[in-house]
Amino acid sequence: MSKQNYENYWKLTLAYTDINGDKFYNTLKAIIDFINTNFNKEANNKYYNDLQEYISSINGLQGTSLRKSINQFVKLGFVNNLISYNQESIEFLNARTNRRKQSVFSKIVYKYSSFNSSITEFSRQKEINFLLKTLEEVGSLSKKNIIGLMNVNIIDYQKGYVNLSELNYHTDEALSNGFIKRKYNQVVYLFNLLQKLDDVVFINNILYFEEDAKVIFGEDLKQKTKKRDGYLHRIYKNQLKEEVEEKLNYTQCMVEKLSYPSLVASHIKPFIQSDDYEAYDQNNGLLLSRNIDILFDQGYISFNDDGSIIYSPKLNKDVSQHLNNYYLDNMFINNERMQYFDYHRNNVFKAL
Repeated sequence: MSKQNYENYWKLTLAYTDINGDKFYNTLKAIIDFINTNFNKEANNKYYNDLQEYISSINGLQGTSLRKSINQFVKLGFVNNLISYNQESIEFLNARTNRRKQSVFSKIVYKYSSFNSSITEFSRQKEINFLLKTLEEVGSLSKKNIIGLMNVNIIDYQKGYVNLSELNYHTDEALSNGFIKRKYNQVVYLFNLLQKLDDVVFINNILYFEEDAKVIFGEDLKQKTKKRDGYLHRIYKNQLKEEVEEKLNYTQCMVEKLSYPSLVASHIKPFIQSDDYEAYDQNNGLLLSRNIDILFDQGYISFNDDGSIIYSPKLNKDVSQHLNNYYLDNMFINNERMQYFDYHRNNVFKAL
């Protein structure tokens, strides 16, 4: 692995941090209107100057602020070299709710954004795409890890992400060369952007996919959370796997009795509400398919002490009918689990 020049970093500047604000919307609309009006014209100095005058007449910006406001839409992937735009940019302008805007914004940034692109140059280095694929690979990213990624030369990694050892290498490099102190504003811009993306969330300064975070911390991510001990959690999941293998001969979902490629070590009493012992107590866990885990974790189903499934009135009838023949076998029920089930029925289950 070759040592990177630490000045070769991901460069991002945002003129507007509120993607739901009028300035963001009006500037983007003005750029697209200008492109449509000047279709097939060459993107020369006159074209760019005319664009600046047009946008200035709308939002009143001039000079560096005006150029920055235009350039951010190139870097974020809304427009290409100021002569064309992506179709999703129209979807963003037409979005009726902030929630819809966030989803479309996230799609645009993931598919098209490149921090090295500018009004005169096009870059294929998609930093956010690379970061999210790395998140898929390693499961979570601390803020130090993200700063380390900002020093990665993406073209060195044809697979489109870095693995854990590569990530640790770049993290150590960024910390040792003082990158965060010298490029503090760039770091802040990237963190600001990540907080606007759909389905990712910072918990205790660590970035997760939201679905993964809910499995770890419980449904309500706004409440105070605690950090999971990765090694103890692996032991906890291994104990559940061993329990199932011992009783069923294969690693299977305890309820569906199917050998899915990926199974979830699901807490009965949510992790966030468990003490240090309960958090990694095998009896406070069930090995479940992702579908069953989501329903159980969010309180749409629970279990009686005999293993039969209880259905929340908020659960759609077709789902409860689909699960009608499933149950938790009594081989997986003991006194300790029954106590945890009692907690789940009274504190997690959506009874009304």
